[in-house]
Amino acid sequence: MQNVVIISQIQSYLIVSLKDWFERAEYEVITVKADIDAINKIEEQIGIILLYVDEKMIEEQQALNFIKDKAAEEDIPLFAVGDADELNTVEKVITKNLIRQRFQRPINVSEVVSTVTNYEKKHGKQNKKKILVVDDSGTMLRNIKGWLEESYQVTLANSGAMAIKYLSTNRPDLVLLDYEMPIVDGKQVLEMIRSEHEFADIPVIFLTNKGDKETIMDVMALKPQGYLLKSMEPSQITKSIDDFFEEIKRKELLGM
Repeated sequence: MQNVVIISQIQSYLIVSLKDWFERAEYEVITVKADIDAINKIEEQIGIILLYVDEKMIEEQQALNFIKDKAAEEDIPLFAVGDADELNTVEKVITKNLIRQRFQRPINVSEVVSTVTNYEKKHGKQNKKKILVVDDSGTMLRNIKGWLEESYQVTLANSGAMAIKYLSTNRPDLVLLDYEMPIVDGKQVLEMIRSEHEFADIPVIFLTNKGDKETIMDVMALKPQGYLLKSMEPSQITKSIDDFFEEIKRKELLGM
C-alpha cells in the first residue's frame, strides 16, 4: 500500500477519523499543513495526497500551486475533501483533471477510504512502467497522460530543463521527448541524457509534428529508440508504447 499524506490547515475530529480509518486499511498516514517546506521534507514518503479544503486552505495559494505541480510532475493521485464552494474554488488552482475524486462534506469516512483503496488497487504505481513525457505544450502533456495513465506511471515535464532536473534523481523506463521545443530542444535533451553515465541507457522515443523525410532522417540520426507523430490516433500511440515494452520483455526472456 502507498502512504497517504493528509494536507490540512486544521486538526479536527474528522482528520483524526480519516487517519484512523486509513491506518485500519493498512496505510501509513502522515498529516501535514499546506506548507512548502513541510511538504518537501516528506516528499519521498508521498504516495497519495488527500487535501482537506477549507477557508484557511484556500488562502494558501502558493502552497496549492506547489501541490498542483508536484501532483502533475510526479503523477501523485490527489483527492480532495471540502464543501461545494470550497472545492470549486480550489479547482481554479488545482484543475479537475488532477483531482481523481472530490468528496463533498459531510462525508462518510469509510466510503472515502474505500474509494481511495479501490483506486489504488486499480491504478497503483507498484507494477507500472514509468514514462517521462517532455513537451512544451500543456495540451499535449495532458492528452498523453490521459491516454497512458491507466497502464503506466506517467510523469510530465514542460521543458528540457525540467526533464533533466527530474532525471537527476529519478529513472524512468522510457522518455517520450518532444523534438521541437524552445530554448532546449529535444536533440539537446537527448545529448544531455546520453552524456550522463547514470541514465545514458534510458530509452528515448521522440515525439514530432513533422512527418517529412528530412525531419525523420534528422530525428533518427540521433539514434533514439524510435519516433511517434503527434498526429497519430491516440490508440496508435498507446499501441506503439505497449509494443515497445512488449519487445523489451521478449528480449529479456530470450536473454538478448
